Amino acid sequence: MSGSARPSHPKGHPGSSPRSHHAPARKISTGSADMLRAVVMAAKKNKAKEKEKGASRQDEDAVKEEEAMAWKLLSLTQINILLEQDIAGVQSYMEMFLNMKEPLTSLKQAVLLDYYVSGFWWAKALEFTPVQLGGLLTLLNMLMNNIETQHMTLEDNIQELRNAMAGIGRRNSEKSGGFEFFTVDQAKAIINYLKISIFQHYTLYEFLFYTPREEIVLGDENVVELVKPADSPFPAPLEEGLANNIYSKFIAQIPGEEDATKEMEGGVPLEEEAEAETIVDPLTGYTIEDVQMVLGQLTGEMLSGIQVVQRNTAVVAVPE
Repeated sequence: MSGSARPSHPKGHPGSSPRSHHAPARKISTGSADMLRAVVMAAKKNKAKEKEKGASRQDEDAVKEEEAMAWKLLSLTQINILLEQDIAGVQSYMEMFLNMKEPLTSLKQAVLLDYYVSGFWWAKALEFTPVQLGGLLTLLNMLMNNIETQHMTLEDNIQELRNAMAGIGRRNSEKSGGFEFFTVDQAKAIINYLKISIFQHYTLYEFLFYTPREEIVLGDENVVELVKPADSPFPAPLEEGLANNIYSKFIAQIPGEEDATKEMEGGVPLEEEAEAETIVDPLTGYTIEDVQMVLGQLTGEMLSGIQVVQRNTAVVAVPE
């Protein structure tokens, strides 16, 4: 009996039934597990988001590194502005972006402006993307700087172009010039364009940068004579008129100087000369009747003389 009898334990004793004692504890552990699972899931989601952000950042950094050579000369915003313009607008904006203030009077600025505008318009016609357009302008600028500042020879500059084009069409290439955003066909087209644009005229570009030139004077200084004072008898001559010294000596003498000149030459003063040159009218004091009478007498005398001459002529003409 003793072996089969089950011991009785007081309520709450450790030996009591597990159901009656551990039921509340089992509910608490279930809630804790759910909270723990939620925390773990949230942590995993956050970690996945961070990985995604990190991957996107790495991709963005990789893209930025791949496109870094495209924005050495102009920015993406400037390239987009140029894409919206016609050829005249491209030239105008290129002057502003490259800070060319005197392209009409500076031979160097005019040549460089034509160099960049022609390259951009050529690439635009081939439907290059903004990144590829920026890369081409960077490449053009690099080659031109090699001539201007580095004084590279043609062979050295071609080698620089080869190094810049290395890696195009290849992935994870050890040699990379930073222009991998070009395709192989685009790279071939760019090389052919550079042959006829810069390499064919390499000596002219060297002459442009290395040979000093005399500055051409585009203006001229002209001496403008002011109008003579009001006491001068005549106005000043025009540019195509008499020389000023002849005009001043013989024509535009001041009245006081003319009097002094005449006195020095022994001439008559102006007042006396004016009196001497005064003409008296001989008919002063005669009336019209007096004039008619005098004219009648003169006419009669002349007619009588004519009649006497005619009579003498008639007598001589009679035969004996």
